Amino acid sequence: MTDTSQAVPIPVPIYAHFEPIAGRYKALLCDIWGVLHNGVAAYDGIVETLTRYRAGGGRVLLLSNAPRPGVGIPGHLEGLGVPREAYDDVLTSGDATRASIASGQFGKSFWHLGPERDRPTFEGLPLDQTEEGAADFVLCTGLFDDETETADDYAPLLARLKERDLDLVCANPDIIVDRGEKRVYCGGAIAAAYTEVGGRSHYFGKPHAPIYDLARGRLGDLKDSQILAVGDGLLTDIKGANDQGIDALFVTGGIAHERCGPTVNDPQSGLVTEVLAETNGTAIGAMARLIW
Repeated sequence: MTDTSQAVPIPVPIYAHFEPIAGRYKALLCDIWGVLHNGVAAYDGIVETLTRYRAGGGRVLLLSNAPRPGVGIPGHLEGLGVPREAYDDVLTSGDATRASIASGQFGKSFWHLGPERDRPTFEGLPLDQTEEGAADFVLCTGLFDDETETADDYAPLLARLKERDLDLVCANPDIIVDRGEKRVYCGGAIAAAYTEVGGRSHYFGKPHAPIYDLARGRLGDLKDSQILAVGDGLLTDIKGANDQGIDALFVTGGIAHERCGPTVNDPQSGLVTEVLAETNGTAIGAMARLIW
């Protein structure tokens, strides 16, 4: 007789504070948008948490799907209220993307799909920026205007790119993020839409392996068991950590907060467990915000 029953997911523990967890790990792979800030200002308590963790000997590597190189992130974070002493280093999807396209594996000329502010993603590389019709590949860093557009607005463009059989390199795998009280679309939404019409999309940020390989290099000789990934993205932070065999802490107060509890600051274990199960995700625990 065949057993058609499904295993009941183990309830995810909810933590009010990070301190009980901190001593188990020597380093954090910490997401930025949704964990440190909401695109407008830093969350209450995050600076204290990171600085206390570092004071206790822990290392903090900020791991972001930002399409721009990490070198520009500290200045931006400073403006949002996160000082440089709160973390050790920054690694972005933009860093991983630059390393990939610089090799020429997609060709020598590209068309940039994204806002002008993302030019640091490709500036200084031995590649030619050209028009859409002459490019070897497309470098997508985001939407041209993420305040007003969605991926649906790009359907005619993606059809043209597919007709030319171009590779699309996505420098930001995130689908959506919250900017203050507004939800905006990212490069991952364009790449997903391109895949849906049969195009080839390539990703170098979370949850894909290249950025984790670079992260391990930044952290030196630490074992995966000594590292904790902290993030709010189920299909980026949590999935990436799970795929790499790294423990994950789910921050519910970010992009998934509406599904995790009656309020942002009150995640419920049952709801959180269900949300994680939908993507086959696992986490050592969950917190509304990363508070010491």
